[in-house]
Amino acid sequence: MGKVRAFLRRKDIVFSPKRYFIDAMSAMAQGLFCTLLVGTILNTLGTQLSIGFLTDIVVSLGKGEGAVSYTIGGLCSAMVGPAMAVAIGRALNAPPMVLFSLIPVGFATNAMGGAGGPLAVLFVAIIASEIGKAVSKETKIDILVTPIVTILCGIGAAALVAAPIGTAASAVGRAIMWATELQPFFMGIIVSVVIGVALTLPISSAAICAALGLTGLAGGAAVAGCCAQMVGFAVMSFRENRWGGLAAQGLGTSMLQMGNIVRNPRIWIPPTLASAITGPVATCLFRLEMNGAAVSSGMGTCGLVGQIGVYTGWLSAVETGTKAAITAMDWVGLVLICFVLPAVLSWLIALPLRKWGWIKENDLKLDL
Repeated sequence: MGKVRAFLRRKDIVFSPKRYFIDAMSAMAQGLFCTLLVGTILNTLGTQLSIGFLTDIVVSLGKGEGAVSYTIGGLCSAMVGPAMAVAIGRALNAPPMVLFSLIPVGFATNAMGGAGGPLAVLFVAIIASEIGKAVSKETKIDILVTPIVTILCGIGAAALVAAPIGTAASAVGRAIMWATELQPFFMGIIVSVVIGVALTLPISSAAICAALGLTGLAGGAAVAGCCAQMVGFAVMSFRENRWGGLAAQGLGTSMLQMGNIVRNPRIWIPPTLASAITGPVATCLFRLEMNGAAVSSGMGTCGLVGQIGVYTGWLSAVETGTKAAITAMDWVGLVLICFVLPAVLSWLIALPLRKWGWIKENDLKLDL
């Protein structure tokens, strides 16, 4: 047993929930952002602003009726599986040969996993990375052994588990969306608070939403919760962090406050209560839906990705005829839920907490 432990330590193979479900998921979200989300943004900009080089076909694969054509944004989105797998491998400190071998593993796993592809990639990339690390540089023909073992083990694992994981993730996502349609008030609160809290924790709300395929009304509640955390912390900490903090948290991430939350958990009360209010407002009053990419549901105001996702969903609904037009009420609801209500509610809730001494001066201070 001692030799096994020494071998694992030498190979930096650490069986740790933090490494697998915090570090790996956070990295996976970055892979999602740099491919699927950026692709969606580029396609939306190209279509809405009539930017030729963003709407032109740059690559066509195949011939005749079976040909598949890609714009720049389309190519970005198509690479989501490899990007997630490589990002996860990097988070696990995979050596270069293992890291590069994860590219086909990620592509295959995402395709096999269907709607639950991101979650399948998370599990399979972890397996392939750790096996690849175990064999890396253990033979004199490492240049052959490491990639072959990594690829075969990864795609073999994907063949066994990707489809079931995808089916299970889709079932959970559909159950959440069904429950939200059935009970928009209570589920609006639950989804908004849970996904919003996940966004601030050192885990990935975007990866969770992508893995569950969280769209529709539930996706709208998730957007509301994420915005409540980001905008809420940005506004209520303005006196400590000024404009730099407003931008870093409001357009970046509320995860910056995690260290302060550990020191004083009470600072988390205002944005969390705000999310419990904006969630049902989104689901019951404005019927805000996220029908863009599911990953956008967990992004909030980060780079305005959540709002772009809602907007692209509107456009798709108009094109398919399920929505007559984008109305003024749609825009009012989006602005209120994503920006105005989180800012006002969090600020108001924080006032008595500061007065009672629950939140003290510089409790929200960031090292920017």
